[in-house]
Amino acid sequence: MTVELPSIPANIPEPGLYIVATPIGNLGDMTLRALGVLQGAAMIACEDTRVTGKLLKHFGIKGRLQRLDDHASPETRTWIIDEARRMPVALVSDAGTPLISDPGYRLVREARAAGVNVVSIPGACAAVSALSIAGLPSDRFLFAGFLPVKDKARSEALTGLADVTATLVFYETAPRLERALLAIAELWPDREVAVARELTKLHEECRSGTAASLAAHYAAHPPKGEIVLLIGPPTDAEAPVLDADAMLKAALVDAGPGKAAGIVAKATGIDRATLYARALELKGE
Repeated sequence: MTVELPSIPANIPEPGLYIVATPIGNLGDMTLRALGVLQGAAMIACEDTRVTGKLLKHFGIKGRLQRLDDHASPETRTWIIDEARRMPVALVSDAGTPLISDPGYRLVREARAAGVNVVSIPGACAAVSALSIAGLPSDRFLFAGFLPVKDKARSEALTGLADVTATLVFYETAPRLERALLAIAELWPDREVAVARELTKLHEECRSGTAASLAAHYAAHPPKGEIVLLIGPPTDAEAPVLDADAMLKAALVDAGPGKAAGIVAKATGIDRATLYARALELKGE
């Protein structure tokens, strides 16, 4: 079967470092702008030359590839930046948007510090794609990369995010998914959780429920593929009970009623006038 590819823009990019997003699964998500930049780039810095080589071959692009992963030396980054001063250099990861839990942060930071023009060529991103279909609140979210592998470290990482009033987004691997869900169930049994996997591919799936129910499902149906794990914001039941009297008493040790009321109002959101009246009562006790 012959696949008719879209025509690629013939413009040659100006010198600089181009951060190019690539598909996370479906090659049809490659943008025309990204194809044009990759075709016109004098060099393509990539996480794995084999993976990027296959992508370029699919689109009929011949590129000069340079490996750039988390183990790249400072000298390699400096050399790439010097190249970007005088010619267009593209940066890609194996899939999705570079730097989103992928290599490239140091290169971009150093390129900007060196005065090299850094240009975003946006496209697919697994975290955003999952958030768009999970049905969890998306007005505020925190992307936190991969959870730690070891149980204790994973639990500590989750506990540290307990009070974040936003949807939490993680990347996870299939073999570790069940243990991650069990850890979430232990901490937050009532929170809504979603598992999005194989995004943009033939067997794309987004399943939601409690962490315990999802853990049971995936124990019976071992998952495959790349996974995005999302956790809804804290429920009302998790909201901490604020002891305004105790906070006022503590503040009154070093401050007058007015200042104490202001301190506690700022911390709790409770009306300052109400707190001031109560502070006067406590002061007189």
